[in-house]
Amino acid sequence: MIKQFVFGALIAGSLGACYAEGTATVASPQPVVEVEVDAEPPAPQVYVAAPRAGYIYIDGRYRYEHGRYIWHEGYYERERSGYVWEPGRWSRGRRGHVWVEGRWRHR
Repeated sequence: MIKQFVFGALIAGSLGACYAEGTATVASPQPVVEVEVDAEPPAPQVYVAAPRAGYIYIDGRYRYEHGRYIWHEGYYERERSGYVWEPGRWSRGRRGHVWVEGRWRHR
């Protein structure tokens, strides 16, 4: 009986002493470097994404890299409650075409 009590007390005491400790960081988006490009971007490639519950598909886009446009595939991103995705777009600036990043907008 005493052995059971001592064993039970040891188990209960060790469980109460358990804890977890750690750190976390929140990654902030990389700054967007706006580049005005003289050449008009090509029409986006058409891709019909399969619906996935709880996710939205963010369309691929052309990026201007190393003096030319390069296609970057789209991707799925988890939906955000209370927000709607506003897609990115190429816009005509004062000296050329500028990419305006997509963003989550509060409904």
